[in-house]
Amino acid sequence: MADLGGLSGTGTASQPGLRGLQTEKELKYYTATQAQLIWWRFKKHRLALLGTSILAIFLIIVLFANFISPMDPFTRNSNYIFGPPQKLHFIDEEGTFHLRPFVYGVTNELDPETFQFNTVEDTSQAYPVQFFIKGDPYKLWGIIRTDIHLFGVEDGFLHLLGTDKLGRDLLSRAFFATRTSLTIGVIGMLFTFFLGLIIGGISGFFGGRVDDITQRLIEFTRSIPDLPLLMALAASLPKEWSPLRVYFSITFILALLGWTNLARRVRSKLLSLREADFIIAAKIAGSSDARIIMRHMLPSFMSYIIVDLSISFPYMIIAETSLSFIGLGLRPPVISWGVLLNESQNIKAISQHPWLFSPVVFVILAVLAFNFVGDGIRDAADPYAT
Repeated sequence: MADLGGLSGTGTASQPGLRGLQTEKELKYYTATQAQLIWWRFKKHRLALLGTSILAIFLIIVLFANFISPMDPFTRNSNYIFGPPQKLHFIDEEGTFHLRPFVYGVTNELDPETFQFNTVEDTSQAYPVQFFIKGDPYKLWGIIRTDIHLFGVEDGFLHLLGTDKLGRDLLSRAFFATRTSLTIGVIGMLFTFFLGLIIGGISGFFGGRVDDITQRLIEFTRSIPDLPLLMALAASLPKEWSPLRVYFSITFILALLGWTNLARRVRSKLLSLREADFIIAAKIAGSSDARIIMRHMLPSFMSYIIVDLSISFPYMIIAETSLSFIGLGLRPPVISWGVLLNESQNIKAISQHPWLFSPVVFVILAVLAFNFVGDGIRDAADPYAT
């Protein structure tokens, strides 16, 4: 007791020792909620945080595409058809540094060897980039009418990713394509989520003949190559359908082919859980089958379902992009990543106008971001793992 008193008199009460710090950390760890534990482990995954940041940027583009885009995606610049990307400058020809970036005007010069007009910067004309500048009118979220854009130029024009065959700004079109492609992925995954939960839940909970029939259906669906089946279903859509009708049809087709993996995962989990003590107790208490599945079984492994969805999300994006790229998916005037890439599907376009292939960067970033986030959630789903 004397030693204990002497120890307390050394000031360790106000300045805890190493053991005290360990105790506080252990107490914080063991009293944390499951969500807190998952978040702490997720923050340690650097690639997952990078993917989350990229997805946050994509979300901003989806919500504010009209405002962020320097111009309307259908506005044509007849003086800059198949124009290359304009370069941002901070230093002019005289070597003077400008805090505000600017672009030079352009002129067309005839190449004496190829007899083609080449775009050349005109250093005598400089147009500073302005922020919150007036431009093409639009309705934000279809409600707020305004003409304010995040950036642009008062005189001349600004095409940071160049223009297409009609002189339309590729950067603006890429922003609007992000909205279309990602919303198709979200809606498609919602369909996949409910189909996988319902079919997989029925198969795993009831078993027997129901399970056999369901598994044979899944095996038959998975035995058909995805791309030929997607092409056949997409090609069967009538040409006279409206773009909105084609949009939802493509989304539904992608969902019909994407539910099998989730259904099998749900089925395997339910097979392992249906004989668990808490499930038997729920049956004895008189709970219905639907309540047992939705209230007790599915929440017990919901984190793994979320991981499966996040990893499967890129499939929706790539499938839509592939179909639109070969002309069987979405069609103009709808703007998606696949529709934009459709203009660069021949060697001549890529060799002469390589900037038409720039939307592929958005596809790559989206796929990598979802994979990184999926890996991070998968690692953090079991917060007690070492």
